[in-house]
Amino acid sequence: MADTLIQNDMKAPAWEGGDVPYKASYGKMMMWFFLITDTLTFSAFLAAYGFSRFKYEDIWPVPEDVFTHFPFLHGEHPLLFVALMTFILIMSSVTMVLAVNYGHKKEKNKVIMWLSLTIIGGFMFLASQAWEWGHFIHGDSGAIQLKNTEVVHVYNDSHRYSIYDIMGADSHDGQHHHFELNNFQEKFSLNSDLYIRLANRTFLNHEESIEYLNTNANQVLLGANLKDNEYGHVLFADYFFFITGFHGFHVFSGVVLLIILLINTIKGTYERRGHYEMVEKIGLYWHFVDLVWVFVFTFFYLV
Repeated sequence: MADTLIQNDMKAPAWEGGDVPYKASYGKMMMWFFLITDTLTFSAFLAAYGFSRFKYEDIWPVPEDVFTHFPFLHGEHPLLFVALMTFILIMSSVTMVLAVNYGHKKEKNKVIMWLSLTIIGGFMFLASQAWEWGHFIHGDSGAIQLKNTEVVHVYNDSHRYSIYDIMGADSHDGQHHHFELNNFQEKFSLNSDLYIRLANRTFLNHEESIEYLNTNANQVLLGANLKDNEYGHVLFADYFFFITGFHGFHVFSGVVLLIILLINTIKGTYERRGHYEMVEKIGLYWHFVDLVWVFVFTFFYLV
């Protein structure tokens, strides 16, 4: 009797009371509703970022000048590490597709294998994001914050010059450094090869730089947080932490769900149910997380 009612509902018009509209289960429909609302949330965050970026276009940091480091490699590699993170996440989406495919075929061992690879990809992305956050917080070369909160950088031969080098300190010694402004200005004035680049990307010569700093400098910035940002406008750091952190939380949640999914698969839970629909539902979430990162990568790092 119950089977007959379900079959009748499935034959009914999609939105006129059927229990399974478009033959999609309740769980799958609820996952789609969640993903739609989450899409609106991320869209609002990226729209806010875009508004701020174009409002302060003249002084907004250029991401390819900020994210230039790659673990264990010397020199500048603009956005290379972020591109690697994107590749890792996209490949994890491929392994998730294969897990769903073999779930439909009810091939338990292959589902286990591809789910495991997806989890590894998720952990690799999270570890990469943790490294990127750590480097961003620690800072690169330091900067000078002006009294109007704008940030200027020290240059030498058209290349950004490290304040750590000016002050004779090692930026990688693991210590928390703090430099007094007057000490920096004294050492800066003694090196005639140094000059500053203003927030609007115009350069001053050495003498002009000394006069400008004496009049406008407020403090030496090292690293970035929610209040200060050595790379430029503080809103850039705020959006970086909030958008990438919110996405990272989604990835972490997805990895936890995948681990639960893997344990249930190993225990044979879905074989006893007779289907692997849960793998497909978690797969929808994982693909959504990957797709959102593509938009974050495009709008935050590339545009």
